[in-house]
Amino acid sequence: MNNQSYLGYEPGDTFIHRLSGTTKLICFLALSLIAMATFDTRYLIAIGIFSVALFMIADINWESIKFPMLLVFWFSVINLIMIYIFAPEQGVEIYGTRDVIWEGIGRYSLTWEQLLYEMNIATKYFTTIPLAFIFIMTTHTSEFASSLNRIKVPYRSAYAVALTLRYIPDIQAEYFTVQQAQQARGIEMSSKANTLTRLKHSANIAIPLIFSSLERIEVISQAMELRRFGKKDHRTWYSYRPFQKSDIIALIVVGIIICIGIGLFFINEGRFWNPFV
Repeated sequence: MNNQSYLGYEPGDTFIHRLSGTTKLICFLALSLIAMATFDTRYLIAIGIFSVALFMIADINWESIKFPMLLVFWFSVINLIMIYIFAPEQGVEIYGTRDVIWEGIGRYSLTWEQLLYEMNIATKYFTTIPLAFIFIMTTHTSEFASSLNRIKVPYRSAYAVALTLRYIPDIQAEYFTVQQAQQARGIEMSSKANTLTRLKHSANIAIPLIFSSLERIEVISQAMELRRFGKKDHRTWYSYRPFQKSDIIALIVVGIIICIGIGLFFINEGRFWNPFV
């Protein structure tokens, strides 16, 4: 077995690990929704600092999330560039003023309003992404399924989502095992090879990996049918964790944060904080 770290649940004994899966799910959804809804820069930065602090408390292994974090970073950079290309005056339209930093060519000028707008978009990414990783890395898949069912998601759907998350580390492990086997045969897939070569060889691994995963899904679905899964309308959960005092405290703290965010909608008379007026 290689030493590669995989994206998935990591056991731990931190405050966040000890919270109920239902609590973590509610907090994650609530904070993500309010962060995506608001464009108050001050509030977004505060939630960002809060999420980073939680990330550090959760003591998550950086190697496990390094690759998806890089993907998120490049996606956000490309998205911000596309926003400027297709709507370079979006910030001006939102805030109603136009303070030019650099007079460009045609409509492609750089304004403080556009800079603030795109900074808000970037802050949203790096506020919600740490929260998502905290939830994924500190919540066991079975407990996650029971949490979904507790907030009235049908248990069949909850179990399907949990199975999907459970097999992400397995697929990763299988991929890296095949990758090392290919490199042992002389097929270069490390950083020494150019990007196109690595993509080509990775695609050669991904295709059979998809088919093997589909075969595994078929085996699992047949096994579940033989055990009459889904016959009853309700079920119990082995990994169910009841609410404790720490869960109540966490929900109260998140509730206060949400109330502040909603209050800012009324103070700002909308979703946007306008420092240019």
